[in-house]
Amino acid sequence: MDYKSLGLKVGLEIHIQLNTKRKLFCHCPPVLRDDEPHFRLERRLHLSVSELGAVDPAVLWEVRKRRRYIYEGYRDTTCLVELDEEPPHLPDEEALATAVAVAKMFNAKIFDEIHVMRKIVIDGSNVSGFQRTMLIAYGGKKKILGYDIGIETIALEEDAARKIAEEGKTVVYRLDRLGIPLIEIATEPMSYPPQQVEEVAWIIGYSVKITGRAKRGLGTVRQDVNVSIAGGAKTEIKGVPDLSLIPKVIEYEVQRQLSLLKISEELRRRGVGKLELSTVDVTQVFTNTKSKIVKRVLETGGKVVAVKTPGFQKIFGVEVQPGRRFGTELADYVRAWTELGGLLHSDELPGYGITAEEVRDIISKLGVESFILLMGVDDRELEEAATVVVDRLNAALQGVPEETRGANPDGTTRFLRPRPGAARMYPETDIPPIRITFEILKKSEEIAKVSLEGKLSELTSLGLSKDLALQLIKSPYLEKFEDYVSKYKVPPQQIATILLNISKALAREGVEITDEKIVSVLEALEKKIITKEAVEEVLRNMKAGESAEEVAKRLGLVRMSYEEVKKVVGEVVREVGKDKALGEVMRRYRGRIDVEDVRRALSELYF
Repeated sequence: MDYKSLGLKVGLEIHIQLNTKRKLFCHCPPVLRDDEPHFRLERRLHLSVSELGAVDPAVLWEVRKRRRYIYEGYRDTTCLVELDEEPPHLPDEEALATAVAVAKMFNAKIFDEIHVMRKIVIDGSNVSGFQRTMLIAYGGKKKILGYDIGIETIALEEDAARKIAEEGKTVVYRLDRLGIPLIEIATEPMSYPPQQVEEVAWIIGYSVKITGRAKRGLGTVRQDVNVSIAGGAKTEIKGVPDLSLIPKVIEYEVQRQLSLLKISEELRRRGVGKLELSTVDVTQVFTNTKSKIVKRVLETGGKVVAVKTPGFQKIFGVEVQPGRRFGTELADYVRAWTELGGLLHSDELPGYGITAEEVRDIISKLGVESFILLMGVDDRELEEAATVVVDRLNAALQGVPEETRGANPDGTTRFLRPRPGAARMYPETDIPPIRITFEILKKSEEIAKVSLEGKLSELTSLGLSKDLALQLIKSPYLEKFEDYVSKYKVPPQQIATILLNISKALAREGVEITDEKIVSVLEALEKKIITKEAVEEVLRNMKAGESAEEVAKRLGLVRMSYEEVKKVVGEVVREVGKDKALGEVMRRYRGRIDVEDVRRALSELYF
């Protein structure tokens, strides 16, 4: 795609857990637990208007689900703050200093006074119904690795509770994660293509990680991606689980918005106007149906309702993302708003056991060829689902609706909820304003001394190329590399090559490469028992408990002494001449002879 001509704009929100000794607003340890909880309690959340009398659309959305929430906790690692039975404590100064340090890294403007805000979140993941967040800095600009990175805001907030289970209208959360300090870095809109956006996300994440103040492990970093194109709408995609998925998520969202714009254009061309809610009970059509889907509903006392959708013929079947059609988008809305499992639409019928005759009977009853089928037991749920479908179809007339979506493992997305409005944020009344003191600034300056550019410069000064240094920084081997460089007198370039290239190639062959094997090889290189050309073959053939020296002897790959090299070089020069000697020696004795020894011998003997 020509993303520039499409007007692609992408914004990132990177959330990174901080590795502190306590939670952000209480003194409980920030640890996750899998043992049996000590207690459980139940809560329900209710709607209230803001101080200005406004109701946030995302809040209204969650309230309409009528859910109950079960919270699990531990007496020794969770307290009354998490249960919203005790006012929050003053924020953790260590987390605050880290957030200020990150702001300094990106040249962001730091506020002199920090105010804690309440951000309404009533999906149950925060017991109080809101998340506490602090705006630390804004307006950052930094050029890193050739990318101009604009930072809109840097915030410090508490992480949400951990979802354990969900069944029907009941959701179970665990309080261990609630309150862990979380830094949120939101970028300005970027026009970079998807692959480069992934690079920017990595740069931001690594800039926090390099401070040593970030937690590590699965779930400690989460990315949200905001995507829009010209004529489309800002769509927030929550919870992209892995950086490598970001390009695909962006690409598929662009495809979706383009498809929705085409659908809107086609509907206008057809002269389709605003739909009014019109439903017909078509249960009788399926009295003798062979469809297993329909029979399951009818056997439990349910019914089948058809929603009239005049003018939408062949629209429901339009593919909006790989493997997902416009009808799938509608089904997502139904599943998100109600307890129904989805819907069937006229573009996919006959099908699912529903016959052509049954379809003709439905069309006869409705008087239109295009329709949506909803099935369920609860009349209220069916009515709600029908309303949701009609509202979404009317939104299709306008093009792309603003919404919050969730990332699927394959890079496609699903509808979660409407985009929140401005009414969801208001001041926290239990915590006074926090001044950024000299002590906090001093701590932050110490933390901010490290940087991505500094680490890159450090590695290239060891003789690594910039590309290899970047590859090492992005890999999980950087700490091992630094440890090995400090312990063994082996060229850093060779150590990096073993960790990044040789180990990876052998792993693809199914060869297990352990730390013990690498250490043995490095010891053999240091003692000049083997050459760097022999490393791959030695590792490939090394058995458990065997040393690199033993393998080299077994394979005949022990490094020649310098005196042996001089003798070999003299013989080869007499045979092929000195100009071809280097290549010929290396060809004949590859793995047993070091190229630098050959160059030295040629220099001593003939120059």
